[in-house]
Amino acid sequence: MTDAAPGTTPSTAPDTTAPAPDAAPVLNVPQEVLDHFAKLGVNPETFSGGHLGEKLGIRIVEASGDRVVGTMPVEGNQQPYGLLHGGASAALAETLGSIGAMLHAGPGRYAVGVDLNATHHRSATSGLVTGVATAVFKGRTAATYEIAITDDTGKRVTSCRLTCMLRDL
Repeated sequence: MTDAAPGTTPSTAPDTTAPAPDAAPVLNVPQEVLDHFAKLGVNPETFSGGHLGEKLGIRIVEASGDRVVGTMPVEGNQQPYGLLHGGASAALAETLGSIGAMLHAGPGRYAVGVDLNATHHRSATSGLVTGVATAVFKGRTAATYEIAITDDTGKRVTSCRLTCMLRDL
């Protein structure tokens, strides 16, 4: 396996700047992928989150094979103490990383998460969290993404790493 861009190194500090809440999605997604999901009746803003993503309120605001940004409300995704549920953060991270891996894999291929690591640094009790998935490694059969999840103030809530295997349909 080789890195996608020879001579470059992935950033170790991903840009966690949240997009404007009313910004239109910036989807660098091949039309055939959008058409495939449209036939299934799936909104492009939630296209890889599926039903779980819809239930969690995940919205994709930027997507490419190098970087995926999405938001998720804390409300409705809390554990009994009122804190953002760690599993919801993990689902957001896996959704964002999987979208990036799928876009990197290209048409006729799909991504399957095989390893997810999450470290929860602080709690979130309200508002939106924003996840930014940044490609760390993009190979022929695997892709790895770092996902930084921040709260409304830009403070990191969770750090994740996702590795996906890339398979032919």
